[in-house]
Amino acid sequence: MVLPTSHGHVIILRTYDETGAVLPVFEKILDVDVTQAAQAILGEDIDTRLLSIVYDYQGNLWFVTGGFQIRPERDPAGFLGYLSREYIDRTLAGENLSAEEYLHFYRLAEGESAENGISSSEHGAVILTNMACYMLNANDGVEVVWRTEYESNGVNAASEDSSYTGIGLAYGSGTTPTLTKDLVLFTDNLDPINLLALSAETGEVVTSVPTLDQLDADVPVSVENSILVYSAEEERTSIIVCNWFGAGNAGLSDPNADTSVQSYDNLYDANWMTKGNQYIAPGVERVDVIKTDTGYQTEKVWFREDIQDTSMIKLSTATGYLYGYWQDVSTGMWKYEALDFETGETAYTVPVSDLAGYNNLAVGMIADVKGNALYCPTGNMEMVCWQDDFIYLPGSPVKTVKLSDMERYRLTDEVFQALSDTSLSPASYLMKATVRNVGQETEIAFRVNGLDGSVSDYTLFVEAADGTLREYDGEWNLCNQSGEYIKNLNKDDVVELRLHFQDGGELDMDETENTTKLSIILVKK
Repeated sequence: MVLPTSHGHVIILRTYDETGAVLPVFEKILDVDVTQAAQAILGEDIDTRLLSIVYDYQGNLWFVTGGFQIRPERDPAGFLGYLSREYIDRTLAGENLSAEEYLHFYRLAEGESAENGISSSEHGAVILTNMACYMLNANDGVEVVWRTEYESNGVNAASEDSSYTGIGLAYGSGTTPTLTKDLVLFTDNLDPINLLALSAETGEVVTSVPTLDQLDADVPVSVENSILVYSAEEERTSIIVCNWFGAGNAGLSDPNADTSVQSYDNLYDANWMTKGNQYIAPGVERVDVIKTDTGYQTEKVWFREDIQDTSMIKLSTATGYLYGYWQDVSTGMWKYEALDFETGETAYTVPVSDLAGYNNLAVGMIADVKGNALYCPTGNMEMVCWQDDFIYLPGSPVKTVKLSDMERYRLTDEVFQALSDTSLSPASYLMKATVRNVGQETEIAFRVNGLDGSVSDYTLFVEAADGTLREYDGEWNLCNQSGEYIKNLNKDDVVELRLHFQDGGELDMDETENTTKLSIILVKK
């Protein structure tokens, strides 16, 4: 675990022992005082609030200083830089080195610092300050590949007669730059706010478009969280932009405000924290950037003026849904909500609680490694989990398979082919189920989607105890959700893959009595 601290250090913690067991108390194995070394080289009059870190593709650890509401007329110059991979590797190998000669710094302009995270790509580390976007390389020192300035309105506050009690958090852009292979994307802080797409190679602004400009004139706009970016096709990049005006503490606009105090009370509006999302301005929009033979152009795809998002929306490319967590301000109910990525329409909602404490307080949701659960931290000191229930026993409706006993993993063609010794490609997740206290032959159903063509185009593979996959020669069927066998498939339909198993039978990977573990994957011939 690698992290910056509030007193200007970068530390690395060991979380596992040599056997892979989680340590009850993490062990600090590296500690570098970045800001003291920076002051020795750049002088005392610099911003020493270490804000964000990221590794580049060569393993160097980049950092930048800053906070919220960084204003040129008030704040000293910030700095950015990196700690070389050589130092990290040699120190972790047991050498006792001085960090100073392995630290490299670059002083920013007066009043210039970061207000967001850092990104990294094969082109280099990307740092966005309140004034400019940088592409950086480690080349025996900080090499600025390009620097692109952008405009900002600065402090973003609501009008005096507004119902919003908070403000915008950032002086410049409120987004961490999001990257594709060819582009660097972020929003500025103008009125209306623009989505900017820069060439990753040159830093040139290749296209820009106003966003969230369909809102009523009296609705303030401030994009304070990372935009979501997905490139399904090489020529088309889809971007989700969310309004987040009102989250910031109005006191931050005071020229003497200390944004280095990283507490909710100091940074965020008390009304939003205690009373809910009515104090967050609405607006979610999808905009696509399209690469053409003559350059780039933009296309507005859909817009929602009724969503007040705080959760940093997540996209599942397997389901085609955007997943969010926010409050229905008319009822006070906090809920999960799934939006159709293509249309923006609500596909599904799950109510959670109408208690104020279930505000997720600006902490992003987390998708688990199995691709089957979405975790949302809340102010109630609880983690709320939304998980897909995709396995059941049709012949035993009173008996359920626990959510914790369902697993799904996406296998690439290369991994599947190595495990199966074939040249075929998977058509579903690798789906695993542990069924307890079932001894006799029982039918099990796995819900799947994304299939097309004929059922005869598919075959079923099962996992052996050694992890290899083999073609299953037993009986299985694809059914609709009423249990009727089907022959032709539509990729938008949810269908059920059904087969029979028994404890200790051919499909059972678990030797424990009365416990059966199955692992299957559907394959297109």
